[in-house]
Amino acid sequence: MNRRLFLAVLPAALVAGCGFQLRRYDAMPFARLFVDAPAGSAVAQRIRTLLLAGKSVTLTTTGAEADAVVKLTEEVRDKTILSLSGAGRVTEYRLTLRLGYTVVGRGAQVLAAPETIELARDLTYDDAQLLAKGAEENLLYRDMDENAALRVVRRLQNLNPAKSPA
Repeated sequence: MNRRLFLAVLPAALVAGCGFQLRRYDAMPFARLFVDAPAGSAVAQRIRTLLLAGKSVTLTTTGAEADAVVKLTEEVRDKTILSLSGAGRVTEYRLTLRLGYTVVGRGAQVLAAPETIELARDLTYDDAQLLAKGAEENLLYRDMDENAALRVVRRLQNLNPAKSPA
């Protein structure tokens, strides 16, 4: 019994001893942020959720109250045919997400130059599994939303409000 307990506790002690910590979003250079995005933007909602989870940033209701404004200028989802079978049926799609954003500080000072994030995922397709492939497509889009939001938050963390973009 003592040996099992020891073997169960040993990995946890090793991980704790090496300084491992889950990724957190504590080091934001802004106290108050406003996310300016079109209504219904999935990426904007995910950005808000990530920022609120860090507890170091307050999200404001207007841009005038904020230290910085994250403007999502473009959020485009696209689905193109990647390959066809010999019979002319679609066998693969390419799903893409293109997100454009910029960060503006007080007095319209550009803190982060406009940037575009482009993400793509390939989806195999089969007419016989219509519902499953629809669910997989939604899951892939959700994964791209999450990835784009994480990139925007990481960029926010690395901004220096005292300097202009290089």
